[in-house]
Amino acid sequence: MEVQVKNNQGVDVGTLELADSVWNVKMNQPVLHQVIVAQQANKRQGGHDSKNRSDIIASNRKLRAQKGGGRARLGPRSSPTQVGGAVAHGPHPKSYRLRVPVKMRRLALKIALSEQLRKGKVTFVDRLSVDEPSTSELSKSLESIRVDHRSLVVTSGDNSTLVMSARNLEGITIQSADLINPLDIYGARQIIFTKAAAERVDVIWATTGKASAAAGARA
Repeated sequence: MEVQVKNNQGVDVGTLELADSVWNVKMNQPVLHQVIVAQQANKRQGGHDSKNRSDIIASNRKLRAQKGGGRARLGPRSSPTQVGGAVAHGPHPKSYRLRVPVKMRRLALKIALSEQLRKGKVTFVDRLSVDEPSTSELSKSLESIRVDHRSLVVTSGDNSTLVMSARNLEGITIQSADLINPLDIYGARQIIFTKAAAERVDVIWATTGKASAAAGARA
């Protein structure tokens, strides 16, 4: 498929041929949903914890006699009903990790790219770079191509200069083409691909997982 390529001023300067197996995959919502949920779950540390009765340093004797006092029964100081006592049925460390097959992850990325392109949320530019870290220079370039908040800029190769330039730009994320994933792609309001980054995506994903792309087209 063929897409328009803009320059830093937002003017069309040419076209770019993209692989249909990456950028024109039919929507498969169950696959995309499962992969995104797994990504979100795998981000969770699962380090939450609470003390049970064995973790409380206190005497095990009852605070008062069972009978004869005219008041309610009380257990030891470690009881969950006491201030500073244990937590009943509280959280403990656990792993939330979900495993997703490699072919499914590849298919989900292609679905996310294809769906965002169909919605008109993807812009291709011939070049987006600054000679040295400069927030103002990068901001002018992004304004020229009408970049909105919560946008993802995908570059090729070393993007450290762009990353430093975008640190003070709210909602702008710079990412390498080698590290894109379904969650970031589908969660962005707008995506800007440099020409080199789009070609890099085709090199990585058009040659791997062709069977998964075909499966998505049949779904």
